[in-house]
Amino acid sequence: MRFTFLGTGTSAGVPLIGCECAVCTSTDPHDNRLRTAAALRFVDPGGKERTILFDAGPDLRQQALRAKLTRCDAILFTHNHVDHTFGLDEVRRFNAIMDAPIDLYADTHTIEHLHRVYKHIFDRKNNVNDSFVATLIEHRIEVDVPFELFGLRVTPLRFLHGKLPILGFRIDIADETLRARTRPTCPLPLVYATDVSGIPPETWPKLRGLRTLVLDALRHKHHPTHFTIDQAVNAAERIGAERTYFIHMTHDLSHAATNESLPEGMRLGHDGLELE
Repeated sequence: MRFTFLGTGTSAGVPLIGCECAVCTSTDPHDNRLRTAAALRFVDPGGKERTILFDAGPDLRQQALRAKLTRCDAILFTHNHVDHTFGLDEVRRFNAIMDAPIDLYADTHTIEHLHRVYKHIFDRKNNVNDSFVATLIEHRIEVDVPFELFGLRVTPLRFLHGKLPILGFRIDIADETLRARTRPTCPLPLVYATDVSGIPPETWPKLRGLRTLVLDALRHKHHPTHFTIDQAVNAAERIGAERTYFIHMTHDLSHAATNESLPEGMRLGHDGLELE
């Protein structure tokens, strides 16, 4: 059971184009951040390798090459924004490798966005040329309605991204065979919550008993649609996961300096970080 941080940066990435600040010019590789995304790789109860992606942003091709991803069985979309969806076209390569479709899980708002942006995928029959496009099986999911995925239980949770209701995901082991094979350091149960500025009252009880929390923490200064680092720390302390990793950081946060200021059990995530 391997959880990989494919990217941990904000929508512009780090370094930012044309910026010469200390973080953007840092020689610390942890300060280089592609757009936020993640992958969970494991062997299912039947002995088959599986890979689940959390979002598919514009850096997906680079992230897949760096992490040596060779398959994608499912994609869990948190919301419809560009930095979380504009890599969907890249997954056609996984279709070719696996000779199989990919399951796509998202709420209705995000699926409607994907249909609009990727008409060539979802309305393939009307393409002028029958070109090589992704083969996807879409699943419309609802908040607090869990579903089974390769021996895991996935529960969509409600978070707020400014005024936009979005999804986070809680991942638990559902199959006892799979549970028996996992290491004591297994990152599950895990909640993945990016682009968060608020947690609704009904969501808090579903954040109990976590081994791993992955949570948005944009910068120090207030932002209308993202947690600041202080807000994220406060939320993480209330949630009480065994370990917390912050994501979706901008260039305001130096990896080394910020980590020195964080409470025990909390750290900035970084691109390429793997939890096993």
